[in-house]
Amino acid sequence: MSSNRTSATSRTPDPTGLQRSLKRFDITALAVAAVISFDTVGQIATGGGEAVTWTAAIALFFLIPYALLFAETGAAFPQEGGPYVWVKLAFGRSAAALTTLFYWVTNPIWLGGSLVFLAAETWDGFVFHLGSGTAADYAFKLLFVWAAILTAVVSLRRGKWVTTAGALVKVLALALFTLTAVFYGIEHGFQGLSDARFTPTTAGFLALVPILLFAYVGFEAPNAAGEEMHDPQRDVPAALGRSASVAACCYLLPVLALLAVVPAQKVTGIGGFMEGARLVFGIYGSASGPLLTLTAVMFVFALLTQGSAWMIVSDRMQAMAAADGAFFTRYLGAFHPGLGTPVRTNLLSGAVATVFMLAAMQLADGDAGAVFAVVLTVAVTTLLLSYLVVVPALVALRLRRPDVARPFRVPFGNTGFLLCAALVYAWIAVGSWSALFPGVLEGLLGIDYAFQEVWGVSRASFETFTLGTVTLLLIVGAAGLLAARRRPSASADDAVPEADR
Repeated sequence: MSSNRTSATSRTPDPTGLQRSLKRFDITALAVAAVISFDTVGQIATGGGEAVTWTAAIALFFLIPYALLFAETGAAFPQEGGPYVWVKLAFGRSAAALTTLFYWVTNPIWLGGSLVFLAAETWDGFVFHLGSGTAADYAFKLLFVWAAILTAVVSLRRGKWVTTAGALVKVLALALFTLTAVFYGIEHGFQGLSDARFTPTTAGFLALVPILLFAYVGFEAPNAAGEEMHDPQRDVPAALGRSASVAACCYLLPVLALLAVVPAQKVTGIGGFMEGARLVFGIYGSASGPLLTLTAVMFVFALLTQGSAWMIVSDRMQAMAAADGAFFTRYLGAFHPGLGTPVRTNLLSGAVATVFMLAAMQLADGDAGAVFAVVLTVAVTTLLLSYLVVVPALVALRLRRPDVARPFRVPFGNTGFLLCAALVYAWIAVGSWSALFPGVLEGLLGIDYAFQEVWGVSRASFETFTLGTVTLLLIVGAAGLLAARRRPSASADDAVPEADR
């Protein structure tokens, strides 16, 4: 373990088998692999021209203050477990356990719902026919889920190369699409721009803010492997700044390019990017078919490594909660002595993703588009809700622990930090409400909202799925805390003073 630990470090569980394998480039690549979401590019573009406006606005007024907050905290508290440790130090073990559960479960839900559906749809349409609900469809989805889990199981010094390759492939595919769209527009005209309306509206804001926030959050995720970094106090701020800049460009430019050549009414959330690629790759003539197939394979590989990156970091957070006696049994918190990974939690994530995938396939009578939208909203909801606790925890640590060394600081001291936190929290609060109760704010503001038309399911079905998921998570989290408290471990309790439990 690092000799640079703050006073808080000794208060966290001490998993064995950790190896320092993440350098600045690795941290940047891991963040890029996790945060840049292929599945959200098409979903964002369905908002039309104003999606570009809101993407840029949220990058400026949310992403920048968000990056500043987490750069400072991540460098000051570089312990394994990241946000779990931060919330525990600020508000205690119970709050940290519930927050981490919401943060963690987002990812198997997302992997087993959104990512696997988009991957299967892409493979079916551009590489090899799978069909819907066929044996091949089920086999592909199961293979996709467990391949992502396997890359999280292997040691980080090997697994990081898979996520790094995914990050590079993702940026390459988005750059290729953007440049090709420009060449297509020069040759055929930018037809989509004639219909695009870039003027921001309240209705567009309320529709887009949850998905845009979901697209931009997560740069703190590599901190879950804080004690596997070579020099987190120096590398975290630099890596976060670089990855955030790359992400802003990788959302804004492809969305603008997609809308420039495809009319907004023809953009779909589940197939937007690849359908746009099918159109613009026509300029390559006879090479367009093989190039489109190659792009589809790259697209699916990037989706796979995106899921892998989140499994790598979020499983570490949940494992640290279990090791700390905050989630059922410390058995789930064990790190494999040879691999240095929380294999048992990895397998739990795989099981949750599989169950969620099977359940999601039955939703909305197999309508892939409706399933995609609703499942993605569940993932948006659980992740954003976790930040409603994480962000105040950052503020509490800033104010209560001024003695902790902070290699990077938000400009203008406590005032700057509090202003950034207030701005970020306001965005998250609006996004969480809009994700949980779409159409409610619109109704209060007199904006028409055709729920069935937007979501493809009734409001009752939607709220049953989303609110039912949140309620179930609270019950599971409470049960996990109670079960853990009934299985005391003297050695683990010695590592966590009573005041921090």
